[in-house]
Amino acid sequence: MEKRFLDRVEDNAAVRVWSEKTQQEKGVDLVPTVEEYMALLNCPKIQADRAYSRPINVLTFLKKLISITGMSEQWVAAHIKQKGDSKCIPWGNLRDLILAHPDLKKRVDVFALSLYGLIIFPKALRHIDEAVSDLFDRLDKGTTPVPAILAETFRSLNDYSPLRELVATPRRDVISEERWIAILQNLRVEYVEWRAPWLIPDEILYRCGDFDWVPLAGIWGASGYAPLLVLRQYRSRQFIPATRGLAQCEFSYKDDGYKKKVREISNTWNQTRRTKGFTTGPMTTPEYEWWWSKRINNNISRPTQENTQPIEEHLRVVPSELEIIKQDFEKMSSELERR
Repeated sequence: MEKRFLDRVEDNAAVRVWSEKTQQEKGVDLVPTVEEYMALLNCPKIQADRAYSRPINVLTFLKKLISITGMSEQWVAAHIKQKGDSKCIPWGNLRDLILAHPDLKKRVDVFALSLYGLIIFPKALRHIDEAVSDLFDRLDKGTTPVPAILAETFRSLNDYSPLRELVATPRRDVISEERWIAILQNLRVEYVEWRAPWLIPDEILYRCGDFDWVPLAGIWGASGYAPLLVLRQYRSRQFIPATRGLAQCEFSYKDDGYKKKVREISNTWNQTRRTKGFTTGPMTTPEYEWWWSKRINNNISRPTQENTQPIEEHLRVVPSELEIIKQDFEKMSSELERR
């Protein structure tokens, strides 16, 4: 057993080295972005800058469920359960409503709430957490769920998911371990889709307010999001962005003083900054290659006053070789016409 464990550790280390080496050679990053999530959701009614923010005073879980399900107070109160430190409602009760509710719109709403609670924001197995209902209740008002989804995605990477019951559930493996090993050993770079083929962003969100990044408010806490760290995903020149204070942007709604931070995040989303999409191949500055190899975080000094360069200058579109040839040809044609 000890040998199998060590073999797995060695395999995981090898996969990580392969992942980093492949990304560096390919010149891309595999990081979820606001633009990708917007493209995946494809919701025309939501407003891109109307981000979710946890309100100071919210309706009770009971009242929100009454509004969403259309059921009586007695029915809702009878089915609310306490799981750990929060309230929730079992998926089985909502499933029964989806199958039998007389109001078609309510059936759709309950189904959508279940998707958000079971798949996008899972907490307790086969239960929908009360925090999900607060975000869901605002979707009809044009609030975009994207920043909240992205925030909880990043937070879950640093905090182990509580769905241990699901991991422990016995299930039949359709593909054997040996088969998976054979597949992964023969995996080639060209087999990996590095960018979503449908994603052609016109603009990217790169900062909010006075932050050098984008603060994201989730349903259980907040996280920092720095698009300028993954410019290669947008096919732009990658430089060293400012990240001082980025780590401190992450906090839980259980922390002391979280309400003040939530208000600050909400205000910054009234001052979003975007820049046009990019058309160049992946590029990095020489300084970035050194910085990336050292994994330096949260201690990047700001540029001196005499060497200050606007972010927009870093983000300018650099034409590809083909585009330069095309521009030269058009310029020569224009000069010949004037003669």
